[in-house]
Amino acid sequence: MGLFITLEGPEGSGKSTEAKALGEYLEGRGYLVLLTREPGGTSIGDQIRRILHSTENVQMHPRTEMLLYCASRAQLVEEVIRPHLERGGVVICDRFADSTLAYQGYGHGLEPELVKSIIGLATRGLVPDMTFYLDLPVEEGLGRKFEAFRAGETEWNRMDQLGAAFHRRVRAGYLEMARKGGRWVILDATQPIEEIQRAIREKVEERLLAKE
Repeated sequence: MGLFITLEGPEGSGKSTEAKALGEYLEGRGYLVLLTREPGGTSIGDQIRRILHSTENVQMHPRTEMLLYCASRAQLVEEVIRPHLERGGVVICDRFADSTLAYQGYGHGLEPELVKSIIGLATRGLVPDMTFYLDLPVEEGLGRKFEAFRAGETEWNRMDQLGAAFHRRVRAGYLEMARKGGRWVILDATQPIEEIQRAIREKVEERLLAKE
């Protein structure tokens, strides 16, 4: 079995940048790397992503939102992630199930046990080996995201416009999960990109050495 790494964090935390840099680094080291994201990562998942992120769908109920995220995840796990892990490869995923617990559970207030049950169905119990949580203040993260949107570098989607109070609940949820330790590594996302990447690589190298 390979190594499953996820990156989590609030909006604007730099997950995608760090995931891409880590993937390129590990490929250069000779590892079989798959870089993917949520929601999306498959043709079906990308269609669901468009529905979830469309600013036209402001009436979407939180339960609908949670089920759609998990539907995209189920397809990604079965079509992409599990096959790559079974080949002994490294999977790096920009968001995974913890995002649903943070956003739909803590953010929207859906029942935690219900959310965990649906996640378990979607993933068939697949849990990351390592999860890097990139933390930064909500206002700074949303500011970064909006500036990137204005520069044409990213989208500004339905989730982004839910308001600061919602995103503060999401951040608090992430911190509560991450502080339990285990597979979680908390990183200060206000640091320079290079410093964050260095810390991620060190932890991943330790884990890869332990698997040899």
